[in-house]
Amino acid sequence: MGALSKKKKKRSQLPLRLNALFLFVFLLFSLLILQLGVVQILNGEEARQRVNETENTKTTIAVPRGLMYDRFGHLILDNEPERSITYTPPKNGDSSEKRLEIAEDLAELMTMADDFETLEDIVRERDKKEYWYLLNTEDANQRLTEEEQELETGEQYQIILDRIEEEDYNEYDWSDPYLLNVVAIKKELDQGFELSPHTIKNEGVTEEEYALISENLNQLPGIDAKIDWNRVRLYDQTFSSFIGNITSSNEGIPSENQDYYLSLGYSRNDRVGTSGLEQYYESVLLGQKEVIQYTTDNSGNIVGTETVSEGKSGDDLILTVDMEFLAELDQIVLEELENYINNDPYQNRFMEDALVAVLDPQTGDVIALSGAHYDREEDEYVDQAYRTIYDSHIPGSVIKGATMLTGYETGVVSPGTVITDRPINIAGTSTKSSWQNMGPINDRTAIIQSSNVYMFEIAMRISGAQYRENEPLRGFNPESFQIMRNYFNQFGLGVETGIDLPYEATGVIGRNTQDGGLLLDFAIGQFDTYTTLQLAQYVSTIANDGYRVSPRIVKEVRQANGDKDSLGPIMERYSPSVLNRIDMDDSYLDIIQDSFRRVATEGTGSSNWANSDYDVAVKTGTAQNIFIEDGEEHETHNLALVGYAPYDEPEIAFAIIVPRTGVGTNQSGIHHNIGNRLVEAYFERKEDRERDGIDEGNIDEMAEQAEEAED
Repeated sequence: MGALSKKKKKRSQLPLRLNALFLFVFLLFSLLILQLGVVQILNGEEARQRVNETENTKTTIAVPRGLMYDRFGHLILDNEPERSITYTPPKNGDSSEKRLEIAEDLAELMTMADDFETLEDIVRERDKKEYWYLLNTEDANQRLTEEEQELETGEQYQIILDRIEEEDYNEYDWSDPYLLNVVAIKKELDQGFELSPHTIKNEGVTEEEYALISENLNQLPGIDAKIDWNRVRLYDQTFSSFIGNITSSNEGIPSENQDYYLSLGYSRNDRVGTSGLEQYYESVLLGQKEVIQYTTDNSGNIVGTETVSEGKSGDDLILTVDMEFLAELDQIVLEELENYINNDPYQNRFMEDALVAVLDPQTGDVIALSGAHYDREEDEYVDQAYRTIYDSHIPGSVIKGATMLTGYETGVVSPGTVITDRPINIAGTSTKSSWQNMGPINDRTAIIQSSNVYMFEIAMRISGAQYRENEPLRGFNPESFQIMRNYFNQFGLGVETGIDLPYEATGVIGRNTQDGGLLLDFAIGQFDTYTTLQLAQYVSTIANDGYRVSPRIVKEVRQANGDKDSLGPIMERYSPSVLNRIDMDDSYLDIIQDSFRRVATEGTGSSNWANSDYDVAVKTGTAQNIFIEDGEEHETHNLALVGYAPYDEPEIAFAIIVPRTGVGTNQSGIHHNIGNRLVEAYFERKEDRERDGIDEGNIDEMAEQAEEAED
């Protein structure tokens, strides 16, 4: 009985364990079903959103740059619309295969060049190798060793390209214009950055190409046909050196300054100024770029665009130059240079340039910068006005005004000091003298008749040297070079003028300061070199009663109003910038001003200026310019002239340099011819404007009148 009872008890425990196991399994399945339900019901929408997720990315599009006008409202630099074909890669870019596909489709609708030869020039050997690699990737990758396969992807790619032979890529027919065109287009597509429009072609896009591409945009992912703009100079080469240049869309921002421009919000293919006013006033001319928001799907494809912010064209610049006067001056300089060379081709066989700078001495306004250059290899005369601020030359006697004022201020001479003009003989140097022995002369006569010896005496006295004929200078202080240069700097000689351009030369400073004879050369403009602009600032400072004003090319910034017939409101007006007042007594300046005037009426310039109607004050200069070419020494002369007019109330100050003229030619010629014609042209134009009621003060009205006259 007891055994039976135990057996029944064991049987009753077995179903209980099974029931517990079934319950546990049931609970597990219930939890699993519950979790699946949560995923399906609660997280299903989120999962679907992730599948269909989109991303918004903003990019910017450049707007037309600001225009440029001259001081009288004449349009100088314009924007001309042009057809343009662009490519905007999707988020994360297209694959190489996809870009090739797009290029093949585009090649059916447009050509990158009109002739086969140009297409051949566009497609280089590397482009052919890359095309072969794209179509033979598996074969190409097998050319890597096991060790090379461990290298970075870029290194592997370069090794592969190096191992692609001519016979490899020549399996394709490169005489086929279509194939060349495909590769040329893909070459441009490869340069695009994600969500940033890249210009494929914007020069020579025909009306037919533009229409065909516009009609097929839905079959050309990322491709667009739009109207772009191009810079147009309305005065051809006149002042072009200073207007400057900008990069093309394909060049984009300069690679050497890429980080700088990107930090300012530029895109890689933005056009930026690289020289002249285009570079110096980049932030003004740039404008505010249009902001576009691209919506992309999970695959990076663009599914929508929205304009977030409308763009605003760059602001316009009003320049100080008178373009009509400048164009006339360019012609004068070119004619005089050509005539002078042709009058004695052999003597003038090293002569190539004639350079002119014209400033308003009171405001620093740059009225004109002109330079003609004779290209002997091409046998043609060209505009190279940039040489007025880039090239420096030995100026000769034109700087004697600075030397005399330095003598006054250092106390080594005084107004009325008499010095005997006679040959100076220092041991170890050639005889130094004036163009004639003048005997006892005072300071005014020294300027009027251009005495070298008077300037030599000033230099020797500043240096503390004792002069005894045919002996070395004793007690010479080498620091006297810097003493004199410090005073010269106050006039703008040997230092930056402060002109609103990215670069200007400051001349060449002679390094040998131990030779006392060279200090004498310095005192007559035969040692340090200066640019034409520096000489113009120097004479402007004398004309402006000792105030050195920074030259400026831009006088106003105007808001672009989209109407070239009128000017927008003034955004900024640049006032004259006085750099310094020379540290000298006013009476000293009066003497130099009077002496410069008398140079024109009774001195070394009288034969060319005494009969001028415009009360001109001038200082002439002839510098010995010896140089070595092909192992042979040649002696030439630099002809220089500085001046201003009218003498009492100066409106213009000018400097003229004509380097390397023949020593046997007429030294009273070309620089005076240019100077006289310059002054006459300026004041005749002024009289014409006054007669016609034209004044730069009513520039807004004049801009409208100029446009009406053109129409």
